Amino acid sequence: MSRLPARVLARGAFAATLLALLPAAWAQTLDKVKASGSIAVAYRESSIPFSYLDDKAQPVGFGWEICQRIVDEVRKATGRADLKVTTQAVTSANRIPLLMNGTIDIECGSTTNNSDRAKQVAFATNYFYTGTRLLVKAGSPIKGVADLRGRKVVSTTGTTNFRIMRALNEERNLGFELMGAKDHAESQLVVGSGRADAFAMDDILLYGLAASAANPAEWAVVGEAIQVEPYAIMLRKDDPTFKALVDGVLARLMDSGEFERLYTRWFQSPIPPKGVNLNAPMPRELRDNLRAKSDKPAT
Repeated sequence: MSRLPARVLARGAFAATLLALLPAAWAQTLDKVKASGSIAVAYRESSIPFSYLDDKAQPVGFGWEICQRIVDEVRKATGRADLKVTTQAVTSANRIPLLMNGTIDIECGSTTNNSDRAKQVAFATNYFYTGTRLLVKAGSPIKGVADLRGRKVVSTTGTTNFRIMRALNEERNLGFELMGAKDHAESQLVVGSGRADAFAMDDILLYGLAASAANPAEWAVVGEAIQVEPYAIMLRKDDPTFKALVDGVLARLMDSGEFERLYTRWFQSPIPPKGVNLNAPMPRELRDNLRAKSDKPAT
């Protein structure tokens, strides 16, 4: 048997070492999952009813349940019946960096699919549509955006809602003070403690937070929707094979009627941990997308 020259072996060893040091995010997701035998699924701690923690501190929700269907399909596609699922809590601020650097492989929560984010990540078929509104204490004189003049408004850092409110403040010269909080639960607490007068966020999340509060009657969601935007499952960019798999799972759920059954379970029925019912009818835009299956971003 002939032996390779030492310099060739050295170059090969160097190349192998370099490959091992490349960020996991540079690998195609299914290849990465098959090689490691593990998939990292991200969740949000308070994005009710999409992805949040139950009374046992376990992730649950509409988006989370859809992610489990996706994981099942990944098992089949990779031939890894022994696939290990690791979970990772993410925030509005760190969800994109953690996806890009390979810490997580998929995020099933309440992330808005927009053109700016599409420069860094990819999105599956849109699976919800929502608009920015305001959460206030019941009896508040704030009934809409015009009433925010001279007030304090909080929104969750890293969200499109924070940017929408900042732009709105400048465009309309409303003169409110915009505050940032690390997550939705903290934003609600800021209003509850009187440090802000209103919490600006996606209306469906506000309904979930209000319904899950110790005393739901203390809260009210007010104002017209400022901007309607789609939610979608977030994936790494430039990985068409994995996106096709995820879109395929969503298409089958939508075509079979299972998607609507899941919607009824999480938006129109009592949900854990307190058995509250959001009583949220399916948005017209979402019902239309069950047929269109669009992944079009918000502008």
